[in-house]
Amino acid sequence: MGIYNCASTLVEALDSLYAQTYQDFKIILCEDGSTDDTFEVAQQYASRHDNIVLIRNDKNMGLNYTLNRCLELVDTEYVARMDGDDISLPTRFEKEIAFLDNHPEYALVSCPMIYFDEHGDFRTGKATPEPIKENFIHGETFCHAPVMIRRVAYTAVEGYTVSKYLLRLEDQHLWLKLYQQGMKGYNLQEPLYKMRDDRNALRRRDFKTRRNEAYMRLLICRTFNLPWWHYPESIVVPFIKWVMPRSLYKRIHRLN
Repeated sequence: MGIYNCASTLVEALDSLYAQTYQDFKIILCEDGSTDDTFEVAQQYASRHDNIVLIRNDKNMGLNYTLNRCLELVDTEYVARMDGDDISLPTRFEKEIAFLDNHPEYALVSCPMIYFDEHGDFRTGKATPEPIKENFIHGETFCHAPVMIRRVAYTAVEGYTVSKYLLRLEDQHLWLKLYQQGMKGYNLQEPLYKMRDDRNALRRRDFKTRRNEAYMRLLICRTFNLPWWHYPESIVVPFIKWVMPRSLYKRIHRLN
């Protein structure tokens, strides 16, 4: 877990891990230069649990850099991702581990998410069981936060690529690198994770995020040699999302 400015939600997120039906795990937390009390909250929680490893960046470095620091300390067969403001449902680890144990042909497994805000759950997502290259251009691949990946797969592609143009798109780039290496993933059809998608999450979708989305879409087009009409789409769609009134975007996002 890369944790940043999540002091008010981190305990709930960590509590959801200790409520898992599968309990043989360790938690690696890297605090990324928060401006609130995230590190202090993590310290207090870690003092009560001996399977938590807590490290800290000297300054805010972004999620891709932060997750790579976590990966340096991983010595387990599988690696599960999570964010500090979300909730893992109780059987998440048990079912993801069982899938990877029984399907060695897959490098990763993820699942749809339940979206919630301060008013409660408002949408349950869907996921293509086994995404192909055409799914990448629309971001219809794998939800990052509930994913579980084989450590050897992370190692094969040298983890996340650190670039300012991949911030908030580090997951899509990771899937691209894995698929380039001939690996593939699978989406369970049962939601095993709840993502907090409130007004703070909406504010994070700024111009830089949309610029990076366009960059990532164009990279996917070149990598997979997609038809020409995907290139203008790659620029137009992120731009529309950026100029769209926030209230309209929120309404469409909730229904999508």
